Amino acid sequence: MKVFENIIELQTELNNLVSSGSSIGFVPTMGALHEGHISLVKKSQEENDITVVSIFVNPTQFNDKNDYLKYPRFLPKDINKLDEVNCDIVFSPSEDVIYPEDDKREFEFDGLDKVMEGKFRPGHFRGVALIVTKLFDIVKPNKAYFGAKDFQQVAIIKHVVEKNNIPVEIVSCQIVREEDGLAMSSRNLRLNDEQRKNAALISKCLFEIEKKKKSLSLQETKQYVIRNINDNPFLEVEYFDIVNEKDLNSLSDWDKEMAIRCCIAVNVGNVRLIDNIRINF
Repeated sequence: MKVFENIIELQTELNNLVSSGSSIGFVPTMGALHEGHISLVKKSQEENDITVVSIFVNPTQFNDKNDYLKYPRFLPKDINKLDEVNCDIVFSPSEDVIYPEDDKREFEFDGLDKVMEGKFRPGHFRGVALIVTKLFDIVKPNKAYFGAKDFQQVAIIKHVVEKNNIPVEIVSCQIVREEDGLAMSSRNLRLNDEQRKNAALISKCLFEIEKKKKSLSLQETKQYVIRNINDNPFLEVEYFDIVNEKDLNSLSDWDKEMAIRCCIAVNVGNVRLIDNIRINF
C-alpha cells in the first residue's frame, strides 16, 4: 500500500496505473475508520483494479467550529486498518494542500440542500460539494463509494456530478450497523458508555416503522418516533422526516407507489447522530 500527501506524486502514480488499463475506485473519508468504511473499500476492490482511499477532515463542511475541532482523528490507526485489507493507495493531504487558497465556488442543488441536514447545518452541503469535486478532480476515479447513512449527502453528490458532467459513477452502499442496530459512525467514538447504550433506541424506533405503518398514518408515525426518542433523557430529536427519495420533499401520507425514506438526526449530549431507513410496501 502506498501513502501520498502530495497531489502531484499521487497523480503521477495514478496516471501510470490508468495508462496501463487499470480502473480506479475511490472512497473519500474523514478518517476514524470503522467497519462501515471498510465495507466501502471492499466493495471498491470487488469492482475496480485499484482502490484509493482519501483521509481528510474537511473544514468547509462544518458549520460548527467546535464540531470540527472535536472530530476524531486517528491517522496511523486508519492507515494500518487499510493496509490490513490490502488497500492500494491512501491519500492523506494537509489542509494547505487541498485549500491553498479560499475556494469561492458555489453550487446549485435545486432545493435538495434546503431540507433536513441542509436546514439545520447551513453551508454544510456547499462544503461537501467543494471537497468532493476537488477530490474527484485530483483522483479522477471511475467509481466513487459512499455510505447510505448519509442519504441526503449521496443524493446531493449525485446531483452535483450530473449537473457538472463529472465522469464518475456514484455508488451508494448499505448502512453497516453495530450489533444493537446503531448505525456505524465515527461520531460514536465520542459517546460515553451510557450515551452509547441509549443511542441504540434511534435505530430501534426506525425499524419499528415497518410495523407501525400498517396501523398508523404517516403523521402519527412521525409523532410516535419523535415522542419515543425524546422520552429518553439522553436523546433529543433535531429532526425526523419521511420523504420522497427522489426530491427529498416531505410526505403527508403513505404512498405505496413511491420510494420512501425516513431520515432522522438526534443529539446525544453534544454528539449529533443521523440515520435513515427505506420503507417498503
